[in-house]
Amino acid sequence: MEPNYKDMVTHDSSGFVVLADYVPSIIQEIRYYSTYNFIGDRIDGYEEPCALLTVEAARALKSVSGELASQGFRLKVFDAYRPAAAVKHFVQWSVDDLDLRMKPFFYPDLDKAELFQRGYIASKSSHSRGSTVDLTLLDMRTGKEVDMGSPFDLFSEVSHPDYRGITDEQYVNRMYLRDAMVRNGFTPIFCEWWHFTLADEPYPETYFEFPVSAQYLRQS
Repeated sequence: MEPNYKDMVTHDSSGFVVLADYVPSIIQEIRYYSTYNFIGDRIDGYEEPCALLTVEAARALKSVSGELASQGFRLKVFDAYRPAAAVKHFVQWSVDDLDLRMKPFFYPDLDKAELFQRGYIASKSSHSRGSTVDLTLLDMRTGKEVDMGSPFDLFSEVSHPDYRGITDEQYVNRMYLRDAMVRNGFTPIFCEWWHFTLADEPYPETYFEFPVSAQYLRQS
């Protein structure tokens, strides 16, 4: 019998760290703390614009960062740990047929219901297990994001990592990020070039509920 989801949720943050403490060079643009995301509001549970991860995932990402820094790149993170409350916010938003404020920017060709059907949003997110991260590369020579052929959280076929309707350079950039992440223990997802989960994640059956807050984590 599948366990009850409520029994898998905890507020215990003892296995988590502030990512910037492990990777000081990390660039952070935590989209769900802002209003520039597919919903258009700050998402429940995001109390500070900072990335939190399990210790294991942070260590692995530090290795990725070190490897890519020698090639002239820095990592830019859009999201990391995501509280279960945020996922609930996504689900509640999905049933509001009238709220289409951000559709032109993030899901122009899809209905809300399709976002779940096609795997772009999940009712139980791997982000809530603490070892999943959404990120891209920044070119230190130009100070700009590397061109990946589609922006973060564009829910479209063009965002699939293996989509070939983009330029060769854009595809190579995606593979460069993916290969570096895979070499350091992360697994990609089929529909989002920016999404990676630590293959040997420490809490594969646990979903966390504490807020995204460096202050909360350091006081716990």
